[in-house]
Amino acid sequence: MNHGQVPSLSVARLFFAWLVFFAAAVRGSRAKVYAETSDEELMRLYSAGDPGAFDAIFTRYGGMLLAYLERQLFRRDEAADLLQDVFLQVHRARADYDPSRPFRPWIYTVARNLLRDHFRRVGRKREVNVGEGLELHPDEGVAEPLQALVAEEVRAALATLPDDQRDAIVLHWLEGFSFPEVAEIVGAKLSAVKVRAHRGYRSLAKRLER
Repeated sequence: MNHGQVPSLSVARLFFAWLVFFAAAVRGSRAKVYAETSDEELMRLYSAGDPGAFDAIFTRYGGMLLAYLERQLFRRDEAADLLQDVFLQVHRARADYDPSRPFRPWIYTVARNLLRDHFRRVGRKREVNVGEGLELHPDEGVAEPLQALVAEEVRAALATLPDDQRDAIVLHWLEGFSFPEVAEIVGAKLSAVKVRAHRGYRSLAKRLER
């Protein structure tokens, strides 16, 4: 490979696998310390050269980010690939992260930007694959078949919404961000985000009532 050539995606993901393995090995006996450390401090530690802090961040955010990506892509394999890209970007941007900035909206901004780039490259896919994607967590006592049916209906309804409305709803309702945080993640004014969410919730309710 020429020195000026950009590494292939497969090489980048091989590096990611090595990074996760190495970070987990280093984490070891410090797991309890990392568990009690804030997201922002973990990122500061990683930027300072502590690889175990990366594993703690991956452990803390890998699952929730994978779920977020699945809700947007509706394909588990594509979501898993993009999740690796998210954490590769976290690795590359570690020196630029500002610890005074809340970490959770920051990493979701990274994920959303990569989603947007992905859709530019391949186009948004509207297929909804049964059994993949959205997970709901209803109150105890609700039968699992009903939960699966509700999740499937919500996921299908979400897939029909315009991108900006779905972004607002997924981040606000399913990911639990406040509207100011959603505005920060998507790079829009607070008033615009509230309008998108209102329209999206209204459309979602109409579709689910059918």
